[in-house]
Amino acid sequence: MDPQKYNGNIHPDEWISDLQTYFNIKQNLQDLININAVNINIVISLVDSTIKLPTGIDNIEKLRNALKEDITFTVFKNTNKRKLQSLKYNPERKGGDTSNFISTFRKLCYNAEINDIEEQKKFLYKSLPNNHFNYYVSNEFFEKMKNVNSINELVKRFEEIVLEESNLIRNGSVVALKHVATGKYLSSIKNLCYTTGSRKQLDIKLFVGSSEPVPNSLWKIEFGNELATYANNSIKLQHVLSHKFLGIYYYYYDNTSRYYIGEYSKSPSTNYTEVIDIGTEIGCLIIVN
Repeated sequence: MDPQKYNGNIHPDEWISDLQTYFNIKQNLQDLININAVNINIVISLVDSTIKLPTGIDNIEKLRNALKEDITFTVFKNTNKRKLQSLKYNPERKGGDTSNFISTFRKLCYNAEINDIEEQKKFLYKSLPNNHFNYYVSNEFFEKMKNVNSINELVKRFEEIVLEESNLIRNGSVVALKHVATGKYLSSIKNLCYTTGSRKQLDIKLFVGSSEPVPNSLWKIEFGNELATYANNSIKLQHVLSHKFLGIYYYYYDNTSRYYIGEYSKSPSTNYTEVIDIGTEIGCLIIVN
């Protein structure tokens, strides 16, 4: 391979390091030579002719400094900083690639010579998407980033946040609901109804169901938004197999008032509010306040 020419589109430190690798390979890894031992004029000849170097450069360090003082390096750093400002993170479920994102983020910080950890934190935070991912992360980001003082630790904490976020229950997730007291899972039993109260289909199969989640104990959860927050959220649970919604009230049409009326009933066994199937079209709204 031929040595790479320097034209201002690579960091001078990286270019010089690549040259060292090139000369080592050329020596077939025998008697490895230091780039400082290479004729400086050979190295200077690899700098693009559009870049005007000062006279008196007689070693690699002087060449390195001259390249960093040239206007092309200022443009290079500013270009990478603008790329960093426009960099956006997308999780894997949105077609993103966290590993590639982190690699790009670190490379841009290196090229722009942004070495201050606090500034790196700000750029990383700004890269987060402005949606419910950001809502969750914004509550976690600065707390987890406290006392972080290296780029490796910054990336480690970011990966922890991303991993936690990927496991959150979101709109459309399929869940199983476990009864704490009995360890049984909430299921839907066809044609099994309360004998009193609403006489609607009974959903809770706590004492005869499996202690492990099975297809009949799977529910699709729906939010008003992508993620449920701590206030003003409606939640619907739809049984995966029967497509019926979970409810704690039932509707009936009152001929006198000509309105649909919703009522609650008490479970005959526990005296708690009945939990029922309420059909495939009317959804139960559980309001989170």
